[in-house]
Amino acid sequence: MALHLPGGKRLAVALGADFDAHCLWMGTFDVTSPSYLSRGEFGAEVGVPRLLALYRRLGLRTTWCIPSHTLQTFPEQSAAVIEAGHEIAAHGCYHEQITTLSPTEERRLMELQLAHHEQFVGVRPKGYRSPAWDFSDVTLTLLEEYGFVWDSSLMGRDFEAYRPRPVVSIDREHGNTFGAPSPVIEIPVSWFLDDFPALEMRPGGNAMGDTDTLLRRWIDHFDFAYQRVPGGVFALTVHPQTIGRAHAFLMFERFLDHVLAHDDIWVTTMSDIAACWRDD
Repeated sequence: MALHLPGGKRLAVALGADFDAHCLWMGTFDVTSPSYLSRGEFGAEVGVPRLLALYRRLGLRTTWCIPSHTLQTFPEQSAAVIEAGHEIAAHGCYHEQITTLSPTEERRLMELQLAHHEQFVGVRPKGYRSPAWDFSDVTLTLLEEYGFVWDSSLMGRDFEAYRPRPVVSIDREHGNTFGAPSPVIEIPVSWFLDDFPALEMRPGGNAMGDTDTLLRRWIDHFDFAYQRVPGGVFALTVHPQTIGRAHAFLMFERFLDHVLAHDDIWVTTMSDIAACWRDD
């Protein structure tokens, strides 16, 4: 079971933009002050145009994970992403904390975000990324039930797509038990390959890290995947309100220069990558 990339391509690269805007602060951190919301507004009004211009200049198609709250709050910027030819994936309703929801409420919000995607995007999303990259005990079952092709929220691999297995029994003394592999294809994420925890000031924590350190980390991860995991996938996550800041944006441009210097990498959407999966 593996990805079968197009001929001549050694590594797939998925550039995921999590366009969370206001709801990152409202849903995950439960803050709604004008200061925090203005940072989400910066992501929409400044970060999104900067990213779209960069991707247009480099000729890149990417996947944008957009909560339905953002689709409604910033419809013009969301429409610009669609018009530029990028993929839109589901990313929660309002960046809700999945593990705090009852199964009934998680299902209701899943159905609501799908309805909003059909209304604002025109199609149901093929892929899902959980807000804050967390699952409840029923999330994977819901993804299967509602026909998602892929997910990008879990960390059971680093540079290989896989079919996630639910942990159906937790036993601290005799070991945990896995269920059967899911039909959903997992494109794994990593907190090490995310701009937000490394660079963003947030409630209860102050990262604001050095971009040179982050650039070295991302290049090391990419080089490892390229050299040692042929046929794999390198998934990077950026947030318009974080990567759109001047210092982070210049760092991101340098990183993409390094990646694109390799002729045999394939930068594309997560749905394109998932379509290469074969159950050998």
